[in-house]
Amino acid sequence: MATDELIYPAIARFLDERPHPPRVLGLGEPVHGVDTFLRLRNELLHGLVAQRRTRCVALESDCLAGHLVDDHVRGGDGSLDQVLADGITHGWGAWAGNRALVEWLGAHNHERPLTGQVRFAGFDAPTEITGAESPRAALWSLHAFLTAHLPTAPHPWSRIDALLGDDDRWTNPDVMYDPARAVGGSAEARELRAITDDLRWLLTSTVPRLAAQGGDGMAEALFDAELAARTAAGLLGYHAVLAGTDHHERLTNAIGIRDAMMAANLDALAARDHDHGPVLAFASNQHLRRGTAWMRMGGTDLWWSPAGAHLARALGPGYVTIAIAIGSAPHLGIGEPPADTVEGRLLAAGGPAPRLVPAAEVAELMAGVADPVRRATEYFAYFPLDPDALDDFDAVLFLPHLDPSEHDVRFRAAADTAAG
Repeated sequence: MATDELIYPAIARFLDERPHPPRVLGLGEPVHGVDTFLRLRNELLHGLVAQRRTRCVALESDCLAGHLVDDHVRGGDGSLDQVLADGITHGWGAWAGNRALVEWLGAHNHERPLTGQVRFAGFDAPTEITGAESPRAALWSLHAFLTAHLPTAPHPWSRIDALLGDDDRWTNPDVMYDPARAVGGSAEARELRAITDDLRWLLTSTVPRLAAQGGDGMAEALFDAELAARTAAGLLGYHAVLAGTDHHERLTNAIGIRDAMMAANLDALAARDHDHGPVLAFASNQHLRRGTAWMRMGGTDLWWSPAGAHLARALGPGYVTIAIAIGSAPHLGIGEPPADTVEGRLLAAGGPAPRLVPAAEVAELMAGVADPVRRATEYFAYFPLDPDALDDFDAVLFLPHLDPSEHDVRFRAAADTAAG
């Protein structure tokens, strides 16, 4: 049986054994760009929608750009190619599995009432590995909402626009490694942070009254305004820490803010969908784990609290996360795992078929290893499982072997080119 035909029944049985149904179900991948993982996610979503009333799938993609995809799959305008290019960021709209996801959402939602439609969301901050967006779009959305629904807004847009200046100042990729280029520590940025704080608290203080008024689209408009407020504040904080002079501290704090924004967005999606099944969140294992995340960036080791740590604290048993792990993937430069690694023990304990392994079983397997180690790899974008943090995930979806596909090979070639 094909790998993607196994995933929903196995995960459904696993969820049925838990005392509480999840509000957010995280499915993490150990490396981006592998089409097999995207197909697994898509098949899991199909089962969750059909059997558990899931009404939202959320990807590690720009939370504001995600509106383009959500509008499209609910009958909006725009060509599929353009929506994929602009609505799924990091360049991931080009991946076959993401195209298939958007096509399926549109077909599923066609002629269904709003209550039966499945929403798309990006839950990532508007950031890239090379920097972050200007807060302009988020501030404009927040200010426009307040202007439309309140007698007066405390700050004129003309002042905000003047403080923002040229967006190129904010998006300059040199900022990531040269704090002298950062605009986040300027007097203008500090005033923008104060203004954003005013606007955000004004919105928060009026949400109950506006929500009680109801009316067509008010709940949706409030949700979007709160997203804009979070994003504006988060981006300004992100840019502020990039203006710091300590290289390690600025990068650690920046990625920590990014993951905190991710968690807040997923928490809001779960609250919006409280009458439905779990929100399916798909991202890197590093973002969805419960403990401390790690990565090496530009020769610097970074440790931070990922989105999963925030969600575990906020949702408790309502947050369930499953890590995809692989035994070998020669086309990605990932050979057979050593016996003293988590992947090595998983490979030795089972046959060639993919399987879901609860965290308790993973811990039992590792108990027989005297000196477990984290798997070493030369593939910079691959994150193996950590034997010292087995409780970061509720289960592991283990794929003993990955065969290459044309898509996977293209992605590895592009990644190698970028790394070189």
